[in-house]
Amino acid sequence: MTYILLNLPFLATVAVVALGAVLARRAPVWRAVALTAAAVIVLTAVFDNVLVGTGIVDYDTALIIGARVGIAPVEDFAYAIAAVVLLPCLWTLLGRGPGSVRAARTRPPAGGR
Repeated sequence: MTYILLNLPFLATVAVVALGAVLARRAPVWRAVALTAAAVIVLTAVFDNVLVGTGIVDYDTALIIGARVGIAPVEDFAYAIAAVVLLPCLWTLLGRGPGSVRAARTRPPAGGR
């Protein structure tokens, strides 16, 4: 099994939860998710390159698609991206984030206190 096939069930689960959040009109603030994703991708690139470069982690070249960021395979970024999308979607779906029903009930009225 290749690393990309190993990632597919996780990414599909994230896609279903994100779609559910959008359809329920309780999706997170996507601009915030994108900014977080940018930071997490940069940090993942740095630390994955250190881990692969020092030999702490190694990948079978026959099991990766071949694309790399530095010396880290792109498949290694799937979990970071999945977490950045999944967690805020779950947060809002479970009634914790700015798009949730609970947050809407606790906000003050638009024109008053």
